[in-house]
Amino acid sequence: MQARHSLELRNHQQLALTPQLQQSIRFLQLSAPDLEAEIVQALQDNPLLERQPEAEYDIDGAAPEPAEPQAADAEPRDDWANLTLPGRHAGEDGEFERPEAAATETLAQHLLGQLGLTRAGGRDVALVTLLIDELDDDGYLQTPLEEIAACLPPELGVEAEELNTALRLLQSFDPPGVGARSLGECLILQMDAGGGQGDAQVRACARVLAQRHLDLLATGNLARLRAALDCSQETLRGAHALLRGLEPRPGRAWAGNVADFVTPEVLVSRAGRRWVARLNPATVPRLRVDSHYERLLSQSGERGPLHEQLQQAHGLLRSVNQRFETVLRVAQAIVERQQEFFERGMQAMRPLVLRDIAEALGMHESTVSRATRQKYAATPWGVLELKRFFGSALGTEDGDTTSAAAVRTLIAQLVSQESGAKPLSDSQIAASLSERGVVIARRTVAKYREAAGIQPASLRKARAALESG
Repeated sequence: MQARHSLELRNHQQLALTPQLQQSIRFLQLSAPDLEAEIVQALQDNPLLERQPEAEYDIDGAAPEPAEPQAADAEPRDDWANLTLPGRHAGEDGEFERPEAAATETLAQHLLGQLGLTRAGGRDVALVTLLIDELDDDGYLQTPLEEIAACLPPELGVEAEELNTALRLLQSFDPPGVGARSLGECLILQMDAGGGQGDAQVRACARVLAQRHLDLLATGNLARLRAALDCSQETLRGAHALLRGLEPRPGRAWAGNVADFVTPEVLVSRAGRRWVARLNPATVPRLRVDSHYERLLSQSGERGPLHEQLQQAHGLLRSVNQRFETVLRVAQAIVERQQEFFERGMQAMRPLVLRDIAEALGMHESTVSRATRQKYAATPWGVLELKRFFGSALGTEDGDTTSAAAVRTLIAQLVSQESGAKPLSDSQIAASLSERGVVIARRTVAKYREAAGIQPASLRKARAALESG
């Protein structure tokens, strides 16, 4: 046989980012406490970086100016750098080290600490971190994996099955039940982790009860439950007691009202007839490079470790300044479009999507998303996360529109006032909203209820029954 040789040319696209751009992307997605932790660590690691004395700057000043102009391609892009583990840095041996902990550890920080102790590769670490960011205050993953995968850049090639693997790793962390997508899965994860005691028959019954019959449990009809489970009354009572001993809200210990202790990065106030945004000086770190060492290095022409630290110090200053500049630009664009909210409150929230701000500022939607996640603004109506200002349009009886965010808030208010024994159905919520002038169908209520992380009435009743037990 005669061997055949061929030459084939293929185009291969590889994402390559400079360390400076990676740092800028990571800093933008950090909350103010996480950024401060990064800065504290940088001050310890880099002798050329120091805090600027308070007397040398105006604490009521405006936004910091970038240390030098950014390149045209310096805008954060969708790639693996934007999934870098928040609040962490790589040590000399390549292992992740944790910065100084904040005064109050969050659920995300608790989980990231455990992630740093695993042997997961960089891609898996990035995916688990992404899932941690999607958890709600109770530790549940409300966003479907398919939807998360669809939001990632196609060139990354992330599929739902790969996210499933990352989710299984997350679900192995403490607290047991974290990362569950439903109440039933949360209870099963805790039983798999050894939660609850009982003989094998009781545990098997409790597992089936959590998997398939929580809605029936919510009715309190034990006779129907026994028939569905084909078990004795004693076994059913034991299974019910086992489930009552589990934690339906695994993130409860870390949950709290963030607005009670968060320091807002943005202050919104009236200036004449308009509302404007400005940075909160208390959250803007004032840093500088030690001028004495910089002058000595410049004169000596040294290109050793100290020169590298000098470059790192300047790079950190640029990243910090760019972060706050981006947050302020995005915040002001939001304020410009939500003037009615600042005058009248949540019921006047206008429809707004990420694309509106992105197009107005010439940014990518992912950049706007990072600039609004865990960034808070002090408004006349309380301290709100910037992402709360986004929501699609919904019609009202008078032919006008309101935002989905306003409707979700109304739904959450109605649910918070309901009786645990008699929770409101989606139809009842729709009727209550109709009385307030919001035209909305039952299926739309279900959609917004799920978006707000609120479970169906049957599961809310089941959870209340478990907690009251």
